[in-house]
Amino acid sequence: MGAAFGWGAVAASSLVLGMVLGLARPWPNRLIGLVLSLGAGALISAVSFELFEEGVQVGGATAVGIGLAAGAIVYLVLARAVEHMGPGGGGGGGTALALGAFLDGIPEQAVLGIGIAGGEGVSVALLVAIFVSNLPEAIGSAVDMRAGGIAVRQIRLLWLGVAAVCALSTPLGYELARATGGHFQAAINGFAAGALLVMLVDSMIPEASEKSGRVAGLATVLGFAVAAGLSTATA
Repeated sequence: MGAAFGWGAVAASSLVLGMVLGLARPWPNRLIGLVLSLGAGALISAVSFELFEEGVQVGGATAVGIGLAAGAIVYLVLARAVEHMGPGGGGGGGTALALGAFLDGIPEQAVLGIGIAGGEGVSVALLVAIFVSNLPEAIGSAVDMRAGGIAVRQIRLLWLGVAAVCALSTPLGYELARATGGHFQAAINGFAAGALLVMLVDSMIPEASEKSGRVAGLATVLGFAVAAGLSTATA
């Protein structure tokens, strides 16, 4: 349990770091786009090797498929709800990014705890993918919220809260793995994968392309290659 909490805190710390960096200085759109692209590539690798493939191994394709559909639908519905609420207040785009980090962060970090409970240790590739992808989400959100007139103190409290919940999801995943079977664990893997895939196609990749242009594709491949190499090296 202690290891699960520790690794969960390490993964979630990138949310706080991203918030601090976003508030510390102006960020050129091109640079944010490149970081988003690297994170997208790392997450595609995590979905392929750490979530879907491992989920099938522990609980079968059916459980993963059910979780995949559930994660995609839940993310889509909640993201659309935030999108409709956003224009009514300052920092709407930043609030949507914060929700995205919250929705995909919980199942992602629960999967870390499941792996530790199963005696596999922490997944270095998934940890890197979470860390790398959290940074641009938090940076972009903090920048948008500040531009929308939200007080710095409120931005800090929001991201500290998101990071705390995500960190606690890792020991929660650890306990769930000990109390449930492979089918449930596979469904959690699928849920995380579904939410991530919708988030990637719906917001992260389009924003990366818009802000950094054609080089976004190359950066995405680089992020995928690094994360996939780590996954292979630690298998």
